[in-house]
Amino acid sequence: MLGMALAALDGTVVSTAVPQIVGDLGGFAVFSWLFSGYLLAVTVTLPVYGKLSDTLGRKPVLVAGIILFLIGSLLCATAWNMASLIAFRVVQGLGGGALQGTVQTIAADLYPLKERPKIQAKLSTVWASSSVAGPAVGGLIAGYADWRWIFLINLPVGAVALWLVVKYLHEPHHARSGTNTGTGADASAGAGTGAGAGSGARTGRAPRIRPRPRPRIDWAGAVGVFGTGALLLTALVQGGVAWPWLSVPSLAFLGSSVVLAAFTVVIERRAAEPIIPGWVWRRRTIAAVNLALGALGLLMVAPTVFLPTYAQSVLGLGPIAAGFVLSAMTLSWPVSAALSNRVYNRIGFRQTAVIGISLATLVLLAFPLLPYPGHAWQPTLIMLLLGAALGLFQLPLIIGVQSTVGWSERGTATASILFCRLIGQSVGAAVFGAVANSVLSERLASAPTTGLPEDVDGVARALEDPASLSAEAADYLRRAMDTAVDHVYVGAAGAGALALLALLFLAPRRFPVLPDPPADQPAGQQADQPADQPADRQGP
Repeated sequence: MLGMALAALDGTVVSTAVPQIVGDLGGFAVFSWLFSGYLLAVTVTLPVYGKLSDTLGRKPVLVAGIILFLIGSLLCATAWNMASLIAFRVVQGLGGGALQGTVQTIAADLYPLKERPKIQAKLSTVWASSSVAGPAVGGLIAGYADWRWIFLINLPVGAVALWLVVKYLHEPHHARSGTNTGTGADASAGAGTGAGAGSGARTGRAPRIRPRPRPRIDWAGAVGVFGTGALLLTALVQGGVAWPWLSVPSLAFLGSSVVLAAFTVVIERRAAEPIIPGWVWRRRTIAAVNLALGALGLLMVAPTVFLPTYAQSVLGLGPIAAGFVLSAMTLSWPVSAALSNRVYNRIGFRQTAVIGISLATLVLLAFPLLPYPGHAWQPTLIMLLLGAALGLFQLPLIIGVQSTVGWSERGTATASILFCRLIGQSVGAAVFGAVANSVLSERLASAPTTGLPEDVDGVARALEDPASLSAEAADYLRRAMDTAVDHVYVGAAGAGALALLALLFLAPRRFPVLPDPPADQPAGQQADQPADQPADRQGP
């Protein structure tokens, strides 16, 4: 939990300290890369760390990730200009990628299926609380101390997390065999051989322990995945911001990412232990969940990126009050997730997720129906309901996928769904940013009043100081912003519909869940053996 808190906090803690950082280091034109660089590094390393945790074990990957994150934090505190700070934020992100995916995988290793909702709900609470608290913490530090302490406070917290992991996390020796049996496929049948099967079980003698094969790491594939993700995310993050979408730089980055992706596919097909194995997409369960959580990433851009702007520009709330409107979602999400097992134990993982995303889509469609200018409690209620719906959607899918694979595949499977969600967020930020800008540009071009900003960039600045505008111009800009955010929420509802279609038409009705090991057997020995039948059959 401490490790996850570090990764979540550093994704948002810098936001409110940007004025102080820019005032000290300069580089206002590129400060957005303080966030984009961190996100990019986390995203592109997730598949790599997932495969490494399956090959080498969770503990060494998590320990290395915490150490790399702390090194990046220390370097950030010593940055001498904006370029160096961005580079060190990337180093932080390289460690953060190990924290995000490996923590989720370890939770599934340590807890049986019945207990996973509770621990995953706690992890979700830590993540949500840290993400929401980040801007407040950053603002307090920047206001009452030097901004460099934003990164220095990671050191004692990270040191405690590192000590706890080194001392108390013990993995079964056999779990780190590095073998990959390829089980967990979407087959509802397949006779499982028990843990005691084999000649040793028949003769009564202990089976001979074979020497553990030396792990083979697909470094060429890792470099290919990293490079492809870096080029693609750079194109998505900078397109429409640093350069037009149809400009030479944008097309060059997109084209290069396609070419490198093709080379990476060739490399992965030939690798003995590929970083992104083909079974991630061949198995219906994992492929459907990857697409559904990719759509969730798209969907989440509406509340996390555009709702604070709506609360401040349209409702006239301050930054802290706007943060409370968004935080309503983080209150209901973990509670709903913790209770989701009572639903999926009766009707199954897929049906529970279908109910959750259906409700979320309806809630998103309700947002454009809010009155103008409205009251703060109205979007707060929307976010409360959205969090409850998404808690029923996301957690059953993550637990469901983790339960369909054995130890040697769980890190890769977990990383793949987190990777798809982050890619969805990057795509969503680009797409919905373009939608909002298009609506605002059209409204400015057809404005019936004067005294308005000349371009979209001036809208937010003008609404920060509405006294500089006439009452008519200020009201027109607020209505334009309200309309732009409404369009974004409709687009987010469309992403919810895509997730629903992925579940209905691609996911199997019952997930092929592997059985938990006996109570006296280590969790890691959950033998990578197929279940006799899909275990997602707790209900009728």
